[in-house]
Amino acid sequence: MNPHPAKPGRVLGVFTLSMISVSAIIALRNLPTLAKNGFSVVFILLLAAILFFIPVALSCAELASGWPKKGGVYAWVKEAFGERSGALAVWLEWIESVVWLPTVLSFIASSIAYIVNPHLAENRYFMLTVMLSVLWSGTLLNFLGTKTSGLFSTVGIIAGSIIPGIAIIALGSFWLTTDQTVHINFTLNAFLPDFTLSSLAYFTVIALGFAGIEVAAFYVQDTKDPQRTFPRATFIAACIIIVIYVLGALAIGIVIPKEDLNLSAGMMQAMTEFFSFLQIPWAVPLFALLSVMGGMALLNTWIIGPSKGLLTSAQNDDLPAFTQYTNRNGSPVAILLMQAIIGTLLISMNLFIPTINQFYWIFQTQAAQLILMMYLLIFLSVIKLRYSQPNTQRLYQIPGGKIGVWLIAGCGGLFCIVAFLLGFIPPEEYKFIDGKIYAIALLSGIILFSAPPFIFQWFKNNKLRKQRSK
Repeated sequence: MNPHPAKPGRVLGVFTLSMISVSAIIALRNLPTLAKNGFSVVFILLLAAILFFIPVALSCAELASGWPKKGGVYAWVKEAFGERSGALAVWLEWIESVVWLPTVLSFIASSIAYIVNPHLAENRYFMLTVMLSVLWSGTLLNFLGTKTSGLFSTVGIIAGSIIPGIAIIALGSFWLTTDQTVHINFTLNAFLPDFTLSSLAYFTVIALGFAGIEVAAFYVQDTKDPQRTFPRATFIAACIIIVIYVLGALAIGIVIPKEDLNLSAGMMQAMTEFFSFLQIPWAVPLFALLSVMGGMALLNTWIIGPSKGLLTSAQNDDLPAFTQYTNRNGSPVAILLMQAIIGTLLISMNLFIPTINQFYWIFQTQAAQLILMMYLLIFLSVIKLRYSQPNTQRLYQIPGGKIGVWLIAGCGGLFCIVAFLLGFIPPEEYKFIDGKIYAIALLSGIILFSAPPFIFQWFKNNKLRKQRSK
């Protein structure tokens, strides 16, 4: 997605800009993970919004308004720290979406299971077959180009995210008016997390729930009075996202005990309870179908979006030549195939990781750590460019001068570092065999997934040296 010059009569206001942010971030698949925190999810989301969501949005707005170039994250980080860092940033954005694929695919597969037979959500062979089928179908769909896949995403988001989101919140509110058991303790003590390292590990995946914040920054060129509009839109978007996430998570948590909650099928577990109580069990498969549509729309958006960003890096010769290949529809076919192949290998780990919750948590945490590394580069870039290019015109600028940018971007960067480190601590409830093995597995994944840009750059430099020596 690229910024466009503002056109008369087509400028964006506060409401429209805030809705763009909300639509880019909201994902119902995050609700079961949030529900695991009980009433303390309110505190956790508020803190994450202040320390992470708002700083990212404001930092990206300044970068997009000062350097409205093709490539987004790649262009911003390259401007601040050079080509290698820019290539690393866009690679992290892309590889994070690949590592994240098993989580959204398991959500889709679990929802499909509830259409056929809910017990299939625990059958790893059924889950694997569905996940692979959906992944390759989504990949082939995006060979047709952005227009076709974009229409699919729009319909899917309305039918599969907005409608089910409203339904689960309404049903949760209704449940509280009945005499049924409520599995969440709504007290002041429950509002605060217990602050053990194991529980604080949830801050890592909370950051993943806010991923996509930078999308709204691309519209800063089309925004009316961005210096005032963007902060207001960001604050409104943060409030809407927190309210939806909080109410949706609490709706799940009040009907499903924390220890019984399945991270990939948690929403369907809750809806089964709601519809059984209302004596309309036939509505469960219908709701599952809507959830599948929402998951597919989310998957479709993230299959093509980061791939187009990586294509910019490939066209700057930061990746092997074959990654530049596109078809007649302009679709980055080589990158999409590479993404699907890596995704297939990761999804196959479902056969070896003991439980679905462990499978879901590991890939969710790994994806969060990778995207946190990218956001850290964004925060460092906005600070660096205030010093290296102070005279570059910015339609939006973080207020408060250098102190303001250090406060906002510094706060966000510190959150990234702390949340990244907390990810190495396994939550006790998922019963990982050994904390050290868990941490080593995540660290190995980070090294493996982050290494390709450096390897490609080494080969590129080595080739140039040989050419000069001839």
